[in-house]
Amino acid sequence: MSGPVLARGRGLMLAATLISAALLSFGQDALPTVHEMADRVDRHYNLLHSLKAGFTESYEGMGMKRVESGTMLMLKPGRIKWDYAVPAGKVFVVDGTFAWFYTEGDPEVQRLRAREMDDLRSPLRFLLGHTKLEKDIDSLTLAAAPGGEFTLSGQPKGLEKRVARLTLTVTPEGTITAIEIEEIDGALTRFTFTGEQPNAPIPAGEFRFTPPEGVPVVDALPPV
Repeated sequence: MSGPVLARGRGLMLAATLISAALLSFGQDALPTVHEMADRVDRHYNLLHSLKAGFTESYEGMGMKRVESGTMLMLKPGRIKWDYAVPAGKVFVVDGTFAWFYTEGDPEVQRLRAREMDDLRSPLRFLLGHTKLEKDIDSLTLAAAPGGEFTLSGQPKGLEKRVARLTLTVTPEGTITAIEIEEIDGALTRFTFTGEQPNAPIPAGEFRFTPPEGVPVVDALPPV
């Protein structure tokens, strides 16, 4: 190869290397930091007044597996309803004062004060905008996830005896599409959300629960 041709070849290789390095640097700079991503999630839910979404809940642990699904409704302050289509007749309602649990055909309705349910094992705090992720989750890490989403994972503060890991799957805008809770005993619960409707018109009456006639109400024990 002649000198001029060789020089041109080396020049093209150098240019390609520089372009590749620039593109790689741009891609890295475009990724959000843990702080930026956590702040997007906080702001997204703090700004919501109401929310409607489909959900699927899966549980695996203690020799059991189950998958349930339905519609989730949220209305601030402090109201949330999990209306199950599978199994039909199951409902979990937080009316701001009490949390109510009932499945059609059960011999009793379980009731618990809402403040005793407000822990990081459930998705309530995140969906109701009651938390700042970086304050409530230790060793928070960020990773890329399929479909251009991200995962935020860490150890929920105050729940070290119950929860080994909490993982939120979020969109670049800060919308939670999944919540995964891995407990110390190995049990794994995962919620996935679809069709989110921010600030959907939801009447407050949706969150009033009336026990079926003749079914006693039992005060349940808070989670330990």
